[in-house]
Amino acid sequence: MTWFSIIIASIFEVLWVIGLKHASTPLEWGGTLIAIAVSFYLLIAAGNKLPVGTVYAVFVGLGTAGTVLSDIVLFNASVSFSKIFLISTLLVGVIGLKLLENEKPQRGGTQ
Repeated sequence: MTWFSIIIASIFEVLWVIGLKHASTPLEWGGTLIAIAVSFYLLIAAGNKLPVGTVYAVFVGLGTAGTVLSDIVLFNASVSFSKIFLISTLLVGVIGLKLLENEKPQRGGTQ
């Protein structure tokens, strides 16, 4: 459930980043502020249960990927092989962090 809250927090991050760029009415700014509050609340709650570094890396990685993809889909930003490759690499890193989180540290080792 904690990982699900990080995903939801990342979705709200995408919403507030879009809002910061495109909001022009009080209602849109209000929605942006709500998205900021929800995303950081969920981020902080997840940080209480999982390592903060991992939580933040996953949050930022998913938020960055979501923002770039939203920019492409919703606002007709340019698409290039390099951009898709780098977003894919970022997502592989996020998935890798999630998988490493499930590993148990070795006894007596340094991790």
